[in-house]
Amino acid sequence: MAERFKNVDRGNGEIREINKIAAMADADRSSEPALLEDAHAGLPPPEAASARCSLAAGGCLYFHYGCGGHDDRGWGCGYRTVQTVCSWLRRNRRCCRPPPSLPEMQQALVALGDKPRSFAGSRGWIGTFEAALVLDHFYDVPCRIVHVRGGASELEEMAEELHRHFATHGSPAMMGGDRDNASKGILGVCTGAEGSFLLVMDPHYYGPPTDRATVQREGWVSWQRVSSLDQSSFYNLRNKMKLRAIG
Repeated sequence: MAERFKNVDRGNGEIREINKIAAMADADRSSEPALLEDAHAGLPPPEAASARCSLAAGGCLYFHYGCGGHDDRGWGCGYRTVQTVCSWLRRNRRCCRPPPSLPEMQQALVALGDKPRSFAGSRGWIGTFEAALVLDHFYDVPCRIVHVRGGASELEEMAEELHRHFATHGSPAMMGGDRDNASKGILGVCTGAEGSFLLVMDPHYYGPPTDRATVQREGWVSWQRVSSLDQSSFYNLRNKMKLRAIG
């Protein structure tokens, strides 16, 4: 529960404002769906002695197919990864707005002129570019998209980019490609003697909210070798959210 301030050396108006923000945060948390928080917590590193590990700073919710009673199998993975990133913003940057629903994201993209009116209510998928538009629209956080060509050396350079991102910005990243067009939430990266690994939150799970042990055991949240990615696919990485000061 958010902290309330009473006997502190502040003006009454400031105290009321602080308590108002705290109450809004509590109300927002109570309205969140019963989703798994920090699904990656406790997952051991991919190597016993990894040279370097960088992780997202702070908690997030695991959004996946079927959340909110919306059957989006086959097309909704990008929206679910965006919702996971939004849940991180909400919990770690004092953003009071809950993650937007799939219809809200589609309507926003139409309003921004990125999609035709027919896109609203459709089964049209979104990628990293649309994700950046959605995050800027709802949370005022411009993003940068990094284009990574296929091939082992380019993908290893992507791992270095992620190390820098987590050290500087700390937010989850989003990744998708062309041949490999499945959206992935990236919560961390480890680099060691066996190469680099990505901590992937896979939104393609469909079913009721489950527990941390199950999603880790079944591989919905797991460390994946960078070398296991499709070498012939390019990838777009949505990272470097330019978080503006709040308040």
